[in-house]
Amino acid sequence: MTIRSIEEYPKGKIKVDLTGPGGNAFSLLALATQYGKVMYGKDETDEILTKMKASDYENLIQVFDEYFGCYVDLYR
Repeated sequence: MTIRSIEEYPKGKIKVDLTGPGGNAFSLLALATQYGKVMYGKDETDEILTKMKASDYENLIQVFDEYFGCYVDLYR
């Protein structure tokens, strides 16, 4: 573990390029699982993941943005 200066901490939201490897459905589901457990707890995260998987990729993106849009910017 390295202790770094606060000035080195990245500012702003996390950015995810939907056209790159981080933008595929599995990566977004993994991010939602990781952040959801911390932010919402296991039960609500399971509900979010179910909503994300309920339809197509566009639905998955919309649900992800609804719950995590304050912390993650999605772009194409």
